[in-house]
Amino acid sequence: MTVKKRSAVQLLYIDGGCSCPGDVAKAFGAGADFVMMGGMLAGHDQCSGEVIEKNGKKYKLFYGMSSDTAMKKYVGGVAEYRASEGRTVEVPYKGDVENTIRDVLGGLRSTCTYVGAAKLKELSRRTTFIRVTQQSSQMFT
Repeated sequence: MTVKKRSAVQLLYIDGGCSCPGDVAKAFGAGADFVMMGGMLAGHDQCSGEVIEKNGKKYKLFYGMSSDTAMKKYVGGVAEYRASEGRTVEVPYKGDVENTIRDVLGGLRSTCTYVGAAKLKELSRRTTFIRVTQQSSQMFT
């Protein structure tokens, strides 16, 4: 995750890297005003693009707006002085976005409960981050 702060309006946001509801909760706990979740929301019915099938599994094409695919589609290609920054990937088809949104909201509610925050705005004031450098789970060994 990349944390960026805009001084003009003093908004803090997390740009990319969220792959589960816990990442969204950590972003808000760190003080983000909003979180970008393009990858988490990719592959749903509400996303543009066709559903394709490979080896019996369904996928949707996902690309970031600074990818070569987006540049070719919307502006005719990448300018000579620029490089494409994003990439184009096939993500598993996920159906309706409702279940993913429900998971994210449930994760945020749980996090608020764990730290004693009555509102999402309180989350950053109630959150304490602890760096874990050595973790070993014997559960699945």
